[in-house]
Amino acid sequence: MPLGFDLTEAERTLRTADPKLALLIESHGPCRLAPDGARSPFASLAESIAYQQLTGKAAATIFSRVLAIYRPKRFPKPADLLATEDEVLRAAGLSRSKILAMKDLAAKTIDGTVPTLAKLRRLSDEEILARLTSVRGIGRWTVEMLLIFHLGRPDVMPSTDYGVRKGFHRAFRTRTFPTPAQVARRAERWKPYRSVASWYLWRAIDNPAGRSNG
Repeated sequence: MPLGFDLTEAERTLRTADPKLALLIESHGPCRLAPDGARSPFASLAESIAYQQLTGKAAATIFSRVLAIYRPKRFPKPADLLATEDEVLRAAGLSRSKILAMKDLAAKTIDGTVPTLAKLRRLSDEEILARLTSVRGIGRWTVEMLLIFHLGRPDVMPSTDYGVRKGFHRAFRTRTFPTPAQVARRAERWKPYRSVASWYLWRAIDNPAGRSNG
């Protein structure tokens, strides 16, 4: 899905707004934020729930077992999930709390609380946060990740994210590990492109030395 804003303009604005962030942008090159807008909100959020509090490998294994229940479908519909006995989902590796969360997500997708992708794109960030955090097991961070990586929204600041804070610590060389409030305060100058700034903070962890390391 194409972004709804110009990355080059975002980088230019951020460089001007914050000289320290400009150094990070220079070391890592053009932003490669590319949202995956093909999947439904139900599919994206169901996967997010499955991955909570697990390593990527363990979560991927469990989620693949869940999807296998519904073959040959690539992904179950909300009604499919609601019709599945809890014991079947438990056997695939989902915890009881995650089963409750997924079924609440399915029910709220059917009743329209969780909108279709087309309707979601017409809502503001705050409207989306209000709607989706009403689902059991879906918190602000999960919705922020959907806003950035699924919908490509330009001005999301996940200041509670550990990776964002760690990247901030490295890039801005703070003496102590920054609090979410410290990150949020600095991020005021990054509006209206805080999603792009966050992308660069994540890169500060992935590749601290920047482009010279690949």
